[in-house]
Amino acid sequence: MRHRLTCIVCPLGCLIEVKVKNERVTEVIGYKCPRGREWAINEIINPKRIVMSVVKVKNGKLPTVSVKTTKPIPKEKIPELMKVLAQIEVKAPVRVGQVILESPLNLETKIVATRDVESA
Repeated sequence: MRHRLTCIVCPLGCLIEVKVKNERVTEVIGYKCPRGREWAINEIINPKRIVMSVVKVKNGKLPTVSVKTTKPIPKEKIPELMKVLAQIEVKAPVRVGQVILESPLNLETKIVATRDVESA
C-alpha cells in the first residue's frame, strides 16, 4: 500500500510517499531532510496530535478558557479526550500555563491553559 503525504515539519512541504507492506514501512521517498522521513513514518505507524480546545470557567469574565495538551497524543484518543474536556469546569482566575488536568486518560500529557481569565 502507498500513502502520499505532504510534510508539515518545515516550510518546504515535501511530497512524501510511504510504502507499507504487511503493516511495516518498506520505503520512504520524496523527503528532503531526515526530520521529514521520521515524521512520515510516524504519521503512518502512530499518528499523534497536539489537541487544542476550551473548558468552562466558573465566575470568570469569559465563559471558557482555551487549553492544549503539553505533548502530542495518539490521534485515536482525541474524541475520548474531547469528551473529558467537555465535562471540566475550572474556577476563575485562570493563568496561562496553569495545569487544568494532569494525565487525562492516563496519557503522558497535561492539559494547560493558554490564556488568562480574570474573575468576574
